[in-house]
Amino acid sequence: MAVEAGMKKLANYFGQNEEEWGLAGLLHDIDYELTKDDLQRHSLVGAEMVRDSGFSNEVAEAIKTHNQVHGYPPKSLMAKALFCIDPLTGLIVAAALVLPSRRLKDLTVESVKNRFREKSFARGADREVISNCQEYLQLSCHDFIALVLLAMQEIDQTLGL
Repeated sequence: MAVEAGMKKLANYFGQNEEEWGLAGLLHDIDYELTKDDLQRHSLVGAEMVRDSGFSNEVAEAIKTHNQVHGYPPKSLMAKALFCIDPLTGLIVAAALVLPSRRLKDLTVESVKNRFREKSFARGADREVISNCQEYLQLSCHDFIALVLLAMQEIDQTLGL
């Protein structure tokens, strides 16, 4: 749901279809239970599942390309956003969980940026992928983090943070 919220926020920012972008975020790991032990299949299976369910090709392609293991470069703006948002939401959650309050509302962009610079913190959140926001979305890391953090703070109760 964190990725969905971030995708909706960016869709709004770019004047795109919030519902469709949100679906890409919500469904991006739809195949996780089937592929958790085989990352080479992750996102490929999900993209097919989404296509077979009648979702747009753009949503399926965004899902397929979000797994960098395959080396498929994201092409559409939606795919580029999903590619960058996925690891950022993990970093934001990890940064919130180390706060005394463990609450997203208490997290600031500066705190996330500080954690971003700590390479040993939340190692699974690929900083290089997140940094693609500058090239792919024409957003500074600060602005990208701010948008995604705000989106997550808006649904903090849903996320339990």
